[in-house]
Amino acid sequence: FTMGTADIADVLFEHPGVDEAMIRDETPAHCVVFDQPFYLGRTEVTQLQWLTVMNKRHGPDEHWSRRDWRNLPVTGVTWHDTQAFIERLNRMDAQFRYRLPSEAEWEYAARAGTTGLRPFPPEALADHAWTIINSGDEVQPVAMRKASPDGLHDMFGNVWEWTADWYAPDYYAGSPLHSPGGPASGTKKVRRGGSYHCQPHLVRSAYRAADTPGTRYSVIGFRLVAEPVGH
Repeated sequence: FTMGTADIADVLFEHPGVDEAMIRDETPAHCVVFDQPFYLGRTEVTQLQWLTVMNKRHGPDEHWSRRDWRNLPVTGVTWHDTQAFIERLNRMDAQFRYRLPSEAEWEYAARAGTTGLRPFPPEALADHAWTIINSGDEVQPVAMRKASPDGLHDMFGNVWEWTADWYAPDYYAGSPLHSPGGPASGTKKVRRGGSYHCQPHLVRSAYRAADTPGTRYSVIGFRLVAEPVGH
């Protein structure tokens, strides 16, 4: 698939006030080939899933006091927290190996075979994503918006999603063709997808953001890749 933004003008047309330098890290658009297939979670990891695996609650108390707490994505997780969850989950399930998606895997899934800013027209954003426009500035239960053609929910909006990769603004210029996994080191980890608190122009297939692995926000969660053991 083609990763990245092929035409910055498309982004500038949608949001004329954006600083072009802030989105240059989405270029150049480049071809990516995956060496192995992978499963990706249909939704973000929920609070119920977190509680089941970790035997404790995590994130803002107000999220746990809601009637729909089970179906809310777990938030307030640092990148390190996701690794603790994955380590425990991998001990519980001998059939699959779980991990965070690479940045390339995440974007491939989000694009669903498309090359534009999103796999749906701008006027359909509210049908597919929770943003500041329709969320009431509150986290929403998973899978309440339309699914992608691959059956994935909330790839856009609701909560940001941690990926496995370190961030570098110029990584795409030398990104390998096969199964890129980001720079070997860095100070920040990539997060993708936007959140319920974001303006629509940030909720796009190629938009990149990053934070230190210890960052903890009420708008950041994660979803997992699963790979069958022995494949």
